[in-house]
Amino acid sequence: MSVDTAAIETVNQEFYTAIESADLDKMTEIWAEDTTDDQVSCVHPGWTLLTGRSEVLRSWALIMANTTYIQFVLTDVNTTVLGDVAVLTCVENILTAGEEGEASFAAGKVVASNVYLRTPQGWRLWMHHGSPVLQGDDDEEEEGELEP
Repeated sequence: MSVDTAAIETVNQEFYTAIESADLDKMTEIWAEDTTDDQVSCVHPGWTLLTGRSEVLRSWALIMANTTYIQFVLTDVNTTVLGDVAVLTCVENILTAGEEGEASFAAGKVVASNVYLRTPQGWRLWMHHGSPVLQGDDDEEEEGELEP
C-alpha cells in the first residue's frame, strides 16, 4: 500500500467516524474548500445533488442532529490515486437506530464513491456520492433457482 493510499484511507475512515460520533468540527476539517471555479459536491442516498461547502456541511449538520445512532462497516474498499486526485469506492454496511428509537435497529447498504484532493493541509474530501443498494425479502430466492 502506498503512502498516499494509506493517508486517503485514514481520512476516509475519519469521515465515517465523524458521522458516527456526530462530530461536525471534524467533518468540516475533512471537506475541501470551494475554489473560485469549482465547488465541492455531495449526493446522499435519495437526495438531490448538493453543491458548495456551506450547503454540503449544512446537510451533514442536519443528518447528525437527526440521527440517534449510526455505525458504518466498510467493505470492498478500493482506492485509486491519480496524481493529486484519488477515488475511493466502498460499500457502506450501515446499522442505524430504527423507527422505534434506540430499542430497535435497521440495517442498510450503500455503495459510495469518495473523491479526495491533495491540498497543502493533506488529502481533503471533494465529492461524496452514496447510492442505496435495494434489498428485499426476495434476495435469498434470487440467489437460488429462478421461478418460472
